[in-house]
Amino acid sequence: MILFNNMLINPIYTQDALQKVVKKLLTNGADFSEAYLEKSSLQSISCEENKIESIASGIDVGLGLRIVRGEETYYASTNSQDLDEILVLAGSLSQAAGKKQSTVSGWRLAAGNPGTVHKILREPQSIEMTEKIALVNKVNAAAWKKDPKIQQVQVDYGDRSKEIIIANSLGLFSQEKRTYVVLVLNVIAKSGEIIQTGREVLGGLSGFEKFTAVAVDDLIEQAASRAIRMLDARKAPSGKMPVVLDSKAGGTMIHEAIGHSLEADAVQKGISPVYKGKIGQKVASSLISVVDDATIPNMRGSFAMDDEGVPAQRTILVERGILKNYLYDQFTARKENTVSTGNGRRESYHYKPIPRMTNTMITPGEHDPASIIKSTPKGLYVKKMGGGQVNTATGDFVFEVVEAYEIVNGEQGKPVRGAILTGNGPEVLKSIDMVGTDLDFEIGTCGKEGQHVPVGDGQPTLRIPEIIVGGTE
Repeated sequence: MILFNNMLINPIYTQDALQKVVKKLLTNGADFSEAYLEKSSLQSISCEENKIESIASGIDVGLGLRIVRGEETYYASTNSQDLDEILVLAGSLSQAAGKKQSTVSGWRLAAGNPGTVHKILREPQSIEMTEKIALVNKVNAAAWKKDPKIQQVQVDYGDRSKEIIIANSLGLFSQEKRTYVVLVLNVIAKSGEIIQTGREVLGGLSGFEKFTAVAVDDLIEQAASRAIRMLDARKAPSGKMPVVLDSKAGGTMIHEAIGHSLEADAVQKGISPVYKGKIGQKVASSLISVVDDATIPNMRGSFAMDDEGVPAQRTILVERGILKNYLYDQFTARKENTVSTGNGRRESYHYKPIPRMTNTMITPGEHDPASIIKSTPKGLYVKKMGGGQVNTATGDFVFEVVEAYEIVNGEQGKPVRGAILTGNGPEVLKSIDMVGTDLDFEIGTCGKEGQHVPVGDGQPTLRIPEIIVGGTE
């Protein structure tokens, strides 16, 4: 093993060796070939029933090989450590691709070296397992002490170090190391027959320094307090009404209602007809601007370069209601003779890259957040969104609400539970009439075509003047 630019890589994975692999992939001719090398080191701890249930760790090293000819992609992966075996696989993939006439011409690579450097102060791999276990036990014990009504606590910790090298036939040879940490707390409280859950997540493209005493205490307080508060909530009302979404509600709305629909493969395949051919047209309220930004320091969806070696970027998708762009990887960009927006992402070396969101947000507006509630005589104030479903072909959605309150005479009223928001994403975005000056993010993992990647979703406080609320009262 050798240390290659601070990356621990097998000696066969030198620049010369990877260039040989890339050249071998072109044996039968192709528009593009690529070798994607990845090494992942993972550790996880799970605590439930007041005891550490599991501790796991592992290392995985492998290589993804890709050939693009025309509009067809050929992909293979291997964890072989033998260069000769890898070259044989590259030759076999080239042979499988065959000799075919290219149907699309021209590749354009975004120039420049990897962008934003995300500082890591305490590498998780350098932290003793005892310190990580102590953190998990601390969170578990503190959550239990919050209230006698708490019936169950689960704490999950994870960290991952992901080192990648990308070499391709455009002459690119680039590398990056990404470090992720995450701490998840689930609290279940019960009163009589009523059971409520509080869930909070802390993490990012960060080191162990993410878990400061203040941040961890806030995680515990938010999760436990939500579970307890919602025990006393009455059943949510139903019908059409104004809804104010708090900035801390989570970015589910923007991620699901428009984000996936602006990924270029969805547009090109006709899965997202709502936004196809709409560049330059009004698709949302003039108060709404939507940005996808992989350069935000230490945010979970950030990186220095995407999984094709394109530098991280800030892409304006919607500006004051006007559709400006889609999210492209190199393959989808090539089909439209444009450049990648740096959104080519993959879960691991087992998968080819596809267009994916990074950190997607509605940008802050000009309204004071408190004034948004004050100017709403009656309605629903959503403090925390849950999961949901969206039809990308139509934009129709159904979202669960896990924490909400009545709005009575322009003030936050009593808590309500069991609310569901139902509507159409494009129509809701057009109707929003107030956007706050604040901005908050929720982090998570996004699934698409069987691949899961880390993301961040953000929004300011905003008001939807009318939306269908499904309740039980």
